Amino acid sequence: MSEKKNESVLAGFKAFLMRGNVVDLAVAVVIGAAFTNIVNSVVKGIISPVVGTIGTQSLDGYKTCIKNPCGIGANGQPTGVEILWGSVLNATLTFVITAAVVYFLMVLPMAKYLAKQEARRKAREGVQETMEITELEVLKEIRDTLVSQRTHSSGVAPTTTRDAF
Repeated sequence: MSEKKNESVLAGFKAFLMRGNVVDLAVAVVIGAAFTNIVNSVVKGIISPVVGTIGTQSLDGYKTCIKNPCGIGANGQPTGVEILWGSVLNATLTFVITAAVVYFLMVLPMAKYLAKQEARRKAREGVQETMEITELEVLKEIRDTLVSQRTHSSGVAPTTTRDAF
């Protein structure tokens, strides 16, 4: 009995892993982690030095002391209370750049692609529906023509459409 339970648990786990959402999420996490390194490098190597031209080289150096004396004491421990707003600015810039790149390079093109696909699908459905309607109309005309030919040749009008055939 436990062997059957193990098989069902493993089968359930396998089904869970093979669902499209789980695989897509795993790919997104891996790509996101790799992409984060690229964005961090851009912020650290380009954005921070540009911002640093008006101040310190690193954004992490921007801070405000709210309880004096701020600095490093004789024992090597920090003294005072500092707000490290440069680190927050750095993290915010990283987030904004990441979000912009994801939106403009991934989300927006995919949305446009999906909209085109949907428009093509609707156009195909419209053509198919028109063809079906046209075929039905042609068949009705053929039926009516056959009925009228039969009526004229025999001189007796059929009582139902089925009698015409």
